[in-house]
Amino acid sequence: MTELNEESADAQERRIMLESRLREVDGRWRSEMRARGFDPEQSDNLALTAPLARLFSEAENLRAELAALTASGLE
Repeated sequence: MTELNEESADAQERRIMLESRLREVDGRWRSEMRARGFDPEQSDNLALTAPLARLFSEAENLRAELAALTASGLE
């Protein structure tokens, strides 16, 4: 039982870390988009510069990892 609790605590800690990192990356993404005169909500219609594409990709990867963690039931 203790091992299960440790795994659950580790998963919860991982989820919290991922959510925090996602907020940070998403905030940088939105800030960089606005600094360039773009609406972050319209990113699907834009050709992104390399730095913006990296931020977008990182945010998407974090979202996918969070979704997988949640789907595994280890939140």
